[in-house]
Amino acid sequence: MSSRASTAPAIELAAEPRIGRRLISILGGSIGNLIEWFDFHVYVAFSLYFGKQFFPTDDMAVQLLNTAAIFALGFLLRPVGSWVFGVYADRYGRRAGLTLCVTLMCLGSLMIAVCPTYAQIGLAAPALLLLARMVQGISLGGEYGASAVYLTEIAGSKHRGFFSSFNYVTLISGQLLATVLLLVLQQFLLTPAQLESWGWRIPFLIGAACSVVAYRLRRRIDETEAFTHEAARHAVPKRPSLELLRHPRELALVAGMTVGGTVAFFTYTVYMHRFLSNSVGLNHNQTTFVSCATLFLFMLIQPALGALSDRIGRKPFLLWFGIMGTICTVPILTAMTRTHDAWTAFLLLMAALLIVSGYTSVNSVVKAELFPVSIRVLGVGLPYTISTSLFGGSAEYVGLWLKQAGHETLFFYYVSGCILCTLLTTLALRETSTHSALDQDLAS
Repeated sequence: MSSRASTAPAIELAAEPRIGRRLISILGGSIGNLIEWFDFHVYVAFSLYFGKQFFPTDDMAVQLLNTAAIFALGFLLRPVGSWVFGVYADRYGRRAGLTLCVTLMCLGSLMIAVCPTYAQIGLAAPALLLLARMVQGISLGGEYGASAVYLTEIAGSKHRGFFSSFNYVTLISGQLLATVLLLVLQQFLLTPAQLESWGWRIPFLIGAACSVVAYRLRRRIDETEAFTHEAARHAVPKRPSLELLRHPRELALVAGMTVGGTVAFFTYTVYMHRFLSNSVGLNHNQTTFVSCATLFLFMLIQPALGALSDRIGRKPFLLWFGIMGTICTVPILTAMTRTHDAWTAFLLLMAALLIVSGYTSVNSVVKAELFPVSIRVLGVGLPYTISTSLFGGSAEYVGLWLKQAGHETLFFYYVSGCILCTLLTTLALRETSTHSALDQDLAS
């Protein structure tokens, strides 16, 4: 008997789950993305307050550089996490992988929340901060592949686009909640001195608490039918990494699709806050309004387009993103630099996010539909995290560097070129809703 037969957790399967079970499945499968992006924005936003607690110096730039370096290391460890958790979830089940991911998320956030400062334990303080970010990076690297595959597999053939779109609904929600928490603490509850002394710990405690909630949800979710059938066949590849290399076309498709999608997403969500302030010239309140309002509408669009993809297919949305993103990115960003009106900036940014929605609403389901069940989490997660670490994670730095060098418009063309890469990849992609590896698995 194979290792899966002896070690796989008990399977709970509901072929047509009631609405309550469906909600638990959606929340349990996607809530990790909410916590991931909540922690992402919290670390960046509050580094201004806790930087000097771990890197004492009179030079603010050195403080930010040190905290940014630790942040970047956590980002670069994501491919390691996607490999580790991909192998684990493909061997022991999607529910087991998701539960372990969120457990490590809780540990990483809690470590930062209670970490002693440099004044208390010296160099051990930044070392512990580094360790916490490494734990988070590995955990978050495994989250995308496991949650994308779970939501796609649990949905059934008629609702895969709709279910999987909640990956980005919760992801965007994490950004919004982090921004709202920052504003509430800054404007209503704490002084700058209190935030620097101890208030910066609050969001990390909240992140750890959210992870506990996610853990309880994920313990209750059903295992997917696709994995249940695979477990019954005892078909665990002995060397999953080598098995993955037998699918070079699928790996290239995932990596190519991700390049443009991740750069566009990071540009219009993460980098846009700085861009609206530095390049458009909006004040803090206007920047916050435009960012929050567009993110909220962007979030609402995802399930609507995901459901539509179940009717008309995934490829039309990716083509929309590739064609419109390649053509319109430079004009939109150029127009934004020439306006100082918040409402005009809002409309331009919303137009850009509507284009990006062609990618975000279907990218999870498309990638999951490419791989066989035995290596699906690994196949979805590994090329995605590699492309995201190289291109998405560096988008803000590329934009700021080119602006400081006096060549900001080159960044606009850089984003457009990355989206062109996604367009060319999409042209080589078959319609996955009608040529899905999930359907082939179940048929076999």
